[in-house]
Formats: sequence, structure tokens, C-alpha cells
Amino acid sequence: MTAGTLKARAMRRIVVVGNGIAGLTACDTLRAEGFDGELTVVGAEQHQPYSRPALSKALLHGSGGNLTAHHLPPPTHQATELLGVSAAGLDADARLLRLDDGRHLPYDGVVIASGARAKRPAGVPNARSSQLFTLRTIEDAVALKHRLAGRPSVIVMGGGPLGMEVASGCLDAGCQVTMVSNNAPLSRQLGGHVSGIFVAAAVQRGLRLVSSGRARVVAATGRPAGTNHDDGTGVALADGTVLRADIIVSAIGDEPNVEWLNGSGLLVDGTLQVDSRGRLRPDIVAAGDVAFFPTRLGLRRVPLWTSAIDQAKVAAAGLLKGDAGPEGDIQPYFWTEGFGLSLKAVGFTPVEGAPDYCEPGETGDSMLMRWDDAGWGTAAAVNYRIPIPKLRKLANQGPGALRPGEAAVHR
Repeated sequence: MTAGTLKARAMRRIVVVGNGIAGLTACDTLRAEGFDGELTVVGAEQHQPYSRPALSKALLHGSGGNLTAHHLPPPTHQATELLGVSAAGLDADARLLRLDDGRHLPYDGVVIASGARAKRPAGVPNARSSQLFTLRTIEDAVALKHRLAGRPSVIVMGGGPLGMEVASGCLDAGCQVTMVSNNAPLSRQLGGHVSGIFVAAAVQRGLRLVSSGRARVVAATGRPAGTNHDDGTGVALADGTVLRADIIVSAIGDEPNVEWLNGSGLLVDGTLQVDSRGRLRPDIVAAGDVAFFPTRLGLRRVPLWTSAIDQAKVAAAGLLKGDAGPEGDIQPYFWTEGFGLSLKAVGFTPVEGAPDYCEPGETGDSMLMRWDDAGWGTAAAVNYRIPIPKLRKLANQGPGALRPGEAAVHR
């Protein structure tokens, strides 16, 4: 059964699996589109939706005991909220969602927004360690922030945006920080030019960079971390070198939460692949970090905050309207900050080589850039204050779309 073959029918019961930004946006969009039936949200965390990006930005960098940087306004969708419970299975033919507490929820429509979880290094158990940290949830962020108060030495595994933000926060806390990464930090995500800007700033502020090859966490004895209750306190590099630190922060990526869908018939090669309206079936849609969505560059998982919002809007409309709903056309928006730099980027990355257009700002570390690529562009601003709509205009139409003096207000 394809997404466009089932006749539209009234939906009176919709279940949203996931209470992150994709789930929240789906609920709000369903109500905005006129759905006034029974709406239920299933959330694995006990919390109301919060800003996950803030955990490694404002919250981790903030001083004192202020732990409110992640707060979002209270939900207004008036859904029944089942928090602290996870989806455990889905019978698509019977239209039943099974929860891990044994309950079954009947539905007319489902939004799958179950997100992703932090990937842990190979061989390390999932139990929380006093030396090994990940950063995905509020609890993760608070535990790490409290630990950093003692200024421990830190190894950060992974040179992506999260790893760089964590490393910057650890340096700000007064820690000695080593980053272990297979590639130049941020190069896989943003490309060599932008990577070079951030790496230079990071090294200047004291970050030690180590090229790792295949690295693994080891215990003080050299055994894999977690064996015989021995917490991981080091990272073994591919050449056998073992680096030691008081704590290790793993930022090696994430894994979509799809295991609960095994046996549902919805997975393709273990992934959740939706159409341009977010649909898996006429009565089942998916959005956010859990889903692979059609883009200009093919089917991709785009685990970004604004992409989750955009996908959720499309998926909710697709659930209610079917083929009459708008098709999604994702144009990624990404931002990161650390080491005294703030980056905003619109368009697909990584971008190779120097930008085709570069406008320097009023300070030596500020610039506005654009790369041309196959009929569309990517624009980025480093320490250059520009409204996001104008950054999108620069990406889509080029520098000529910005009138002289309009491009930016410099920081």
C-alpha cells in the first residue's frame, strides 16, 4: 500500500510518538490545520519539550547555577501527554501502538518523531559512568556541567559540531581539553575552509588536537571500559597510544530510535524513509532526526533543529491532507558557536574550497561567505550578524540579491 492509494478518511485519534521539537511542532501543526480530535503524545523523557541545541551552547557555557537556557514556552496543543514512557511496537494493520508499560493505544493516524540517541563508543555499556559522558538530554548536560565545576582534564571524542561545542565549554570552565578526531574538526560537516577557521581559533584558546584513526575507550588497566566495573578513563588510538584524562566526553554521533519499529514493515534496510510529504503510509508519517527525507541531494537524514521543525510541519499536513498537503523542500539551516566564534549557515554542507564570495566584516574575525554549487548555493556568516531570511536570500540568489548596505549589521 503506497502513501497515495488509500482514500482519505476522517481521523479522530492521532498519536505522536516523541515529545521533542519535531513532536511538538507536529502537534501544533495538526491543531493549526484544524484537527480537533483526540491527540496523544508519547514521550520517553519526563520533561516537556526543550531546546536540545542549548544544552551544548548556552547551558554548558553559562556560569553559575542557571540551568534554564533550554526552556521553551509551555505547549498549547492540549494533547494528552504520556511522559516517561516509550513506544515498544507498532501494528500498522491493526492500527495499534504498543507502549513499554504494556498499554496499547489505538489510532487513526501516527506521527513518528522518536528522534535519536547519543552513539556510544564500541564496547562501552549503556550504564552511566562516572568518567564517560555523552550529551543528549537535560540530565546529560546537568551531570557534565556539575562535573566540569571541578576543572577535570577532559578528552572529547569526535570533532563534529557537538564535540567542538563541548570542547569550547570545557575550556571555558578552565579544563585542559584534548580532542580525538579522525578528521580535521568540522571538516566532514562544513568543509575544509570553515573547519580551518574554527580549528585555528580552538588551538589558539588551548585545545589540543589528536588524530585518532579508530579509537576506543579503555579502562585504567587497558581493558575495554566497563569490564569488571572499571570505568573508562582513557582513549586508545589506532597506533596503540593511550591518552588519559579525568573524564571522557563521547560526541561521535547519534543513532535514530527505530528499534521499536522492528517487525512493523515500515523500515527499509533498518531506516525510516519517508516521501516528500513525510509519509510512510497514508496513516503514518515521520519527521525529525529519526527519518530519512527527500532533499535536493537525495534521500538524507538531516538531524538539525530547524529541519526537524520543517519536516514536522510537512508531515502533519501530509497526514491530514494527503496529496493535497505541501511537499517538503529542505534547505538546511545550521548554527554553532565556540572558541569566540559564531557560525550560521544556510544550504547543504560540506562545501569545498574557499568561498566564491566573501565579504569581510568590521572585525578581523567576521565574514559573510557564499559557495556556488549546481544551481543553488550555501551561505555562511561567521561573527557577522545577519537576519536568517537575508542569509537564505544570499544562499538562493547570490550577492546581487542583497542591496548595498542591507546585507548585515556587524557585531
